[in-house]
Amino acid sequence: MDRDAQDRVTLITGARVLTCDRAHTEIADGAVAVAGTRILAVGPTSGLVRDHPRARVIPASGKAVIPGFINSHTHAVLLVLRGTVEDMGGDAIFGYMTPISFAMTPDERAALARLACVEAIRCGTTTLVEVFRFLDGYADALIESGLRLWLAENAADALIRKIRYGVYEHDRSFGREFLDRTASLIERFHGRGDGRIRCQVAAHAPDVCSPWMLRELNDIAGRHGLRRTVHLAQSPGEVRQVRALRGSTPAEYLRDHDWLGPDVVAAHWTWCTDSDIELCARHGVHMVHCPANSSRLGPHRVRIGRILDAGINVVLGTDNMTEDMFHALKIGSIIHRRRRGGGPINEVDPQPAALLDAVTRNAARALGEEAELGTIEPGRRADLAIIDLDRAHLRPIISLASSLVHYGHPGAVNSVMVDGRFVMRDGRILTLDEQAAIGEAQQAAEAAWHRLHRESGDIPLPPGIR
Repeated sequence: MDRDAQDRVTLITGARVLTCDRAHTEIADGAVAVAGTRILAVGPTSGLVRDHPRARVIPASGKAVIPGFINSHTHAVLLVLRGTVEDMGGDAIFGYMTPISFAMTPDERAALARLACVEAIRCGTTTLVEVFRFLDGYADALIESGLRLWLAENAADALIRKIRYGVYEHDRSFGREFLDRTASLIERFHGRGDGRIRCQVAAHAPDVCSPWMLRELNDIAGRHGLRRTVHLAQSPGEVRQVRALRGSTPAEYLRDHDWLGPDVVAAHWTWCTDSDIELCARHGVHMVHCPANSSRLGPHRVRIGRILDAGINVVLGTDNMTEDMFHALKIGSIIHRRRRGGGPINEVDPQPAALLDAVTRNAARALGEEAELGTIEPGRRADLAIIDLDRAHLRPIISLASSLVHYGHPGAVNSVMVDGRFVMRDGRILTLDEQAAIGEAQQAAEAAWHRLHRESGDIPLPPGIR
């Protein structure tokens, strides 16, 4: 490497480096060299300091360097519902989430999106897969954060605002609005930021997408070479509606319309049958599991053991009301762990390393980016999180992976780097005004709730809204 190139290397030294590679390599006194947007080298500190004598050095003694988390399924704007639907009965999807998403103004969506990015960065997340409606109107707010993004307009042609009244009615003109926004999103944002911003194609769910809509979305995905995502068997109502209208399970309906494949990431699977799981496994579908959010009203019933046994690649997301990936790791471990044959502790499944895989390497695989993201290896994108290990809630550290999964929380995240650029450094977010984002999101949420109540009098104001 020439002298000028050496001057442009950043070297993080003296850290515990958890690479999350296939061997789960951990380097006790490790260093990571970053050049431009990519990881140049990883190894013992002494060797990398010798090899890069002119590098800019960032000492990281008492810290860990890990791949930045990949949040494989989130709806950033739905932070507007935080502290409300978690404690309510009824149908949250069509009773609250859908109505308020239409009631919000573009500025309100952007304000909630910025707040989501602040929380995501503070949690060590470097990639968000954001799936929601009206996304082309608030994508710029997400992009300001410097995070890596996969964006998808959550398309449907059922009149989704009527479903809370028990009416399922498909309308192509309504569906065309989603398709137009999908096209706008792709045209305006796909490939921006040296590829940091990417788009997907999203079918909201089998019950709200007709065969026509699924074909249209497949055509868009094919023309642009995009991956696909969908909610699958997320509610009993979805299962009943698909059975009544299509005579099949949601997974079978997707199969019949070419919506199962290794390019598809399907969320939730709450009400999938054994045959559905086998069907998805045969087609190579990835599952994105949101254990924390899905357990707000009680432990999530999804059959994760059966899904893992089928060989399905399971990755993690936060879904609604939070961007905290530590919650997803911790609650996912608690509610789904099992012992194999009643054996010793080391036979408990899944182990912490496997859970970390679900938010790093395996999550990259679900995006088709296993060669680019998810591990600390030479040539990968420099998406890193630096964790302060000298915190009471993490010490003593016997197993770093175990401590992060069971006891990690955002307060330990020191710095976050995306594409070789710090978006948070020593606890300070550099890309967004954190206090402004917090204040603006509070105002936006209150305004949106008041507007929703005025426009839909049957939806009451939450007790905390005045």
